[in-house]
Amino acid sequence: MESISTVRQGSTREYVYNILKNDIINLEIKPGTRISEKEIAHRLQVSRTPVREAFMKLAQEELLGIYPQSGTIVSRIDLNHVEEARFVRENIERSIVKMACMEFTEEQLFILETNVTMQELCLEKGTHQRLFELDEEFHKILFEQCGKIRTWKMINQLKSHFDRLRILGLASNKDWNDIVIQHKQIFTAIVQRNPQKAEELMINHLRLVNDHKKNLKEDYPEYFL
Repeated sequence: MESISTVRQGSTREYVYNILKNDIINLEIKPGTRISEKEIAHRLQVSRTPVREAFMKLAQEELLGIYPQSGTIVSRIDLNHVEEARFVRENIERSIVKMACMEFTEEQLFILETNVTMQELCLEKGTHQRLFELDEEFHKILFEQCGKIRTWKMINQLKSHFDRLRILGLASNKDWNDIVIQHKQIFTAIVQRNPQKAEELMINHLRLVNDHKKNLKEDYPEYFL
């Protein structure tokens, strides 16, 4: 059995990791920023050990670069990583959405519809961070309700650069209608039990990121490799 101190240390490490990952994904800590264990430990009021462990985990996900001579730097967005994550998501989520068309119950459809309704409200009163959260939740619901939550967790390990590009696009473009409209169309195709249409819509939805890559790199060159 784990000791209480081990559990607390693990919990602290996860706390630090989650805070830092959220800050990096949401661009609250900008790509290329130098950070230190001491600075983060002081900010979060924790010891340096869980911070060091969180740094290592984030480095494994290629969100941090740890350099012996230069220190720890938030990785810049790598468009090759963005494309790889999009490729993986497209080829898995096209199957997930077809499964949803065949298997979703009325209760599961209601869960998805509630999310879409919240997205519509977000167009009026929300922030780009909140819309991103609802977007994430929409896709997570599909995996979760299809009994594939472990697959969703696996994808999450691959898509950090993809997510940062999406956040940057949402923050720099206030016209979020296209994203919400696409989610509504996917939902409608699931309700209508139309797997071919749902698959087509999901592919187009996940390829939306390709339309923004060039412009975002031109507008924010310091954020990219």
